[in-house]
Amino acid sequence: MPFQNLLTSYKDRIQYIIINRESKLNALNKATLAELHTAFHEALHNPEVGGVIITGAGQKAFAAGADIAEFESMDIEGAREMARRGKTLVFDLVENAAKPVIAAINGFALGGGLELAMACHIRIAADTAKMGLPEVSLGLIPGYGGTQRLTHLIGRGRALELIMTGDMITAPEAYQFGLVNHIANQEGLLEKAEEILNKILSRGPLAVASAITAVNAALQEKVNGFEIEIEHFSKSFGSEDFQEGVSAFLQRRKPIFKGK
Repeated sequence: MPFQNLLTSYKDRIQYIIINRESKLNALNKATLAELHTAFHEALHNPEVGGVIITGAGQKAFAAGADIAEFESMDIEGAREMARRGKTLVFDLVENAAKPVIAAINGFALGGGLELAMACHIRIAADTAKMGLPEVSLGLIPGYGGTQRLTHLIGRGRALELIMTGDMITAPEAYQFGLVNHIANQEGLLEKAEEILNKILSRGPLAVASAITAVNAALQEKVNGFEIEIEHFSKSFGSEDFQEGVSAFLQRRKPIFKGK
């Protein structure tokens, strides 16, 4: 379907989603979040799509937070509904996707923009990118899971410092903290994202989906991640992909996985 705030394209099993509000530094307003839900839902249910790369239009911003103008007339209940709905329909959808999602952070990733990148499975940043959660400068805190995901990624002390100061950090600092997996120059950013995603797509898709589920279980309260891992490990033995993987290994050839 056509989007007003996104650009999408497809190439060799990779679905590209580009936040296309360059004049607004790709800020995430309500309409853009709604379109992101639709775009991800379609990609995750399209059997031709193996994984997703998300980035921002231009070179200035991945997504520079929320559209603050939408906050002006919002009350407590409205804010609660906005946060819960956005978290469920976009950020949790991305985090729990059964297909790999890579964020190519091409510029500023601030507030909701960084929260979106953190929901992705892997983050690659341009060497000029800057990241932060500046909500306290507006008298707010992150509302789309940022306090939780940042803490899981970089630890309590660093998360508290970044959130309480509202400071931005550079791509090298984000790499040092463990917030991003790789740094690339602006021209090679998407190439690096494609390189990693194509490597993942050469592996067993059912195993990749199980790995996402098992790793995410480690971050969920009242869920025994070890049991989730055992369940998915054992279930793998009943798949055609497992049989193909073992046969290919013994025959010293590359496996041809079918996701069955």
